[in-house]
Amino acid sequence: MKTWRKISLAATAAAVLTLTTACGQDKGEQGLGGAPAGAANPAAAPGEGYGSGEYGSGSTGGAAKPAGQLAVWDGKKLGKVLTDAEGFTLYRFDKDSASPPTATCEGECAKAWPVVSPTGAKPPAGIDASLLGEVTRTDGSKQLTVGGWPMYRFAKDTKPGDANGQGVGGTWFAAAPDGKKAAPAGGEGGGNDSGQESGTDLAGLSVRKDPKLGEIVVDSRGMTVYRFKKDSAWPMKTACTGACLEKWPVVAPVEKNDTKGITKKGFVTFARPDGIKQQTIDCWPIYTFAGDEAPGDTNGQGVGGTWYAVSPQGKLVGAPK
Repeated sequence: MKTWRKISLAATAAAVLTLTTACGQDKGEQGLGGAPAGAANPAAAPGEGYGSGEYGSGSTGGAAKPAGQLAVWDGKKLGKVLTDAEGFTLYRFDKDSASPPTATCEGECAKAWPVVSPTGAKPPAGIDASLLGEVTRTDGSKQLTVGGWPMYRFAKDTKPGDANGQGVGGTWFAAAPDGKKAAPAGGEGGGNDSGQESGTDLAGLSVRKDPKLGEIVVDSRGMTVYRFKKDSAWPMKTACTGACLEKWPVVAPVEKNDTKGITKKGFVTFARPDGIKQQTIDCWPIYTFAGDEAPGDTNGQGVGGTWYAVSPQGKLVGAPK
């Protein structure tokens, strides 16, 4: 019995040591001690819960996705594209109708094109809130509409910034902020029917040279990534919950091989107490800012003296010492 207990204690100590090694930080940047409210363990598999990339399979297919704080990214080929709070491209279906709002994608179709629910829907900065609405589907559920058009995601978009649904079947197109078909400035909506056009060539997380801040981390849309000084890396916890997430959407999980130039230390998925999965760098939860309207914006820098851009090593950029 004593031998078994020694082995068990040794195994537990080894597990704690491993996690501490992965998520240990400079002690000056966070509090240590017992896990406070908001603490959670890093999830086992980064990217879990964001779909397998197959039609109708994985958790991405089928279930309605909450809209949350909508955002806009400017694709090189698509122009301004509307996304949900997680950064996933929103689409419209030519067989639907905007006047009156009508949704026709059901059954197997809805597995490939998950419905976007109006839950928590808020317009991107500079977009008229009156464009947002909802339609009641035949099963009684609600679906977000933008400019009258029902909104969907695509099951084969496996990470924020993907636009693999563009032009599929000649009937599915990325949505512009006003609900029309996304199109480059001076162009017309449409796109090809290959379903393989991507709105960005950036990795899931990469590094950008900002003229004022130096090297900072950006997401797949080129949007600046931030850290919150009130968060903690060890024990891993978040202080940004509820309404805070409307202004500071979490960065969804990113595969390690879908990064460029950033540290892989503590690159784990944070299973938040609210059920949202969030990417971390050096075990620090990371976010984007709803007030950044285009790639290159850094409007979140220094907000409240608590929000700062992130260096490739996961450190706060420009924060007072």
